[in-house]
Amino acid sequence: MAEKKKRIPKRKIVVPKSCYFCKEKKTATFLDVTSLQKFTTERGKILSRTRTGLCAKHQRRLTSAVKHARHLALMPFVGRG
Repeated sequence: MAEKKKRIPKRKIVVPKSCYFCKEKKTATFLDVTSLQKFTTERGKILSRTRTGLCAKHQRRLTSAVKHARHLALMPFVGRG
């Protein structure tokens, strides 16, 4: 008889349960590039709420702040490499 293949469970990504900006009592501004880079990949993509753990309000503000910082050349549109 044919052997059954064992399913390998997918890795679960550990997501913070609380919003970073609510916890620190900050707002996402385009000038704070170091905090904005925490929420982007090395290729320059903005991470989703499911990955970052941000609330809806701060995710919207983060997105607009990253786009504003890109437009002002504070952040790259595309990562190097």
